[in-house]
Amino acid sequence: MRVLLISANREEINMRSWPLGLACVAAATEKAGHRVKLLDLFSEAQPRSALEQTIAQFHPQVIGVSVRNIDDQAMKNTTFFLDQVKEVVSDCRAVSDAAIVLGGSGYSMFPDSCLEYLNADMGIQGEGESVFPALLERLQEGSDLSGLPGLYLSGRGLQGNRTFLKNLDCVPLPGVDTLIPSLARDQDFWLPVQTRRGCPMNCSYCSTATIEGCLLRKRTPWKVIQWLKEWVRAGFHRFFFVDNTFNLPPSYARALCSEIVAARLEAVWRCILYPIRIDEGLIDKMAQAGCREVSLGFESGSEMILQGMNKRFSLQQVRQVSRLLADHGISRMGFLLLGGPGETKETVLQSLHFADSLNLEAVKVTVGIRIYPYTALAERAVHDGVVCPEDVLLFPRFYVSPGLDLDWLQEIVGQWADARPNWLT
Repeated sequence: MRVLLISANREEINMRSWPLGLACVAAATEKAGHRVKLLDLFSEAQPRSALEQTIAQFHPQVIGVSVRNIDDQAMKNTTFFLDQVKEVVSDCRAVSDAAIVLGGSGYSMFPDSCLEYLNADMGIQGEGESVFPALLERLQEGSDLSGLPGLYLSGRGLQGNRTFLKNLDCVPLPGVDTLIPSLARDQDFWLPVQTRRGCPMNCSYCSTATIEGCLLRKRTPWKVIQWLKEWVRAGFHRFFFVDNTFNLPPSYARALCSEIVAARLEAVWRCILYPIRIDEGLIDKMAQAGCREVSLGFESGSEMILQGMNKRFSLQQVRQVSRLLADHGISRMGFLLLGGPGETKETVLQSLHFADSLNLEAVKVTVGIRIYPYTALAERAVHDGVVCPEDVLLFPRFYVSPGLDLDWLQEIVGQWADARPNWLT
């Protein structure tokens, strides 16, 4: 079949993103014997014209649309991204009779409501590398679609219980021909790399378990390095390991770093650390392997608030990891989430002072926490009357602890950020 896969994202949040998930689905679909065209609307100066021209030339039989982000997660002046995606679906409808299938991390969080709002034909919740080719086979044969894991049909709901890939090595990684070569020269572009999926940490507000599941699944480090070598040969030298917890398990992180060192990759990279089970040996290996930047999501400077978020680390552990990173010349970006359950003026000030004391290269401060379904925060929000049980959380809602003065919170954060050029809000 002729399959057009569209990355509908046109927003840059913190940094430019490349649709890695969609590219993985494209690789799996090509492997299954289909003709695939990938269209990244972020790279198009005239997105609608590019879409119409591609459809006119390619004549797709099935169109897949990836939904990456629902909104920008900012409580103040929230930007809702789905209206742009809705335009993409509408434009496809205007010039093609192809079935439209939704997917992506944003869709996976809200499969029913997102499918209805965007007016697509069907959607796949979760990993599409195995389900999407199976869907195409059934569509080609005209056979029954019931039983396909994670497939939602418009007006008919879930067709089969969702499953997760147990072995990530069984699905292909995208080739270097899926990216515009000129991006290799863009100093602001970091190629995303995912070596693991799933997160068992169960933070109270986090949507990762809904998107990727709780079971941590890994690619073989050697295979990851072979893939990175291809990109280095193509001129790409900056990588972003987008795994939610690069350091977990530590044995895997060490093995990955050892493989990078052995391969002598001429590359630098950044990653996300969860501040537990980190020692100087691991940080040293990361530095040797080319790690130059780390996102350190400690979220709060109050032990009480950390416990309420179901964090597994202490403030002392954050201090220790921050110091080790600084000692090895690795830049640190810290994150604060203010306003969660139990937050008070006192705990807010504790968090601001704590973040300031770490002398980080950058700090991102968020006021109000986006409420996602199937999380402990969503349950707490209902309990506290912040949202109602029947509220459709597809449309952004935010938690701020009842009794905490929101105007004061926004004002104090603004004052601190104004006095610190490296703080972002």
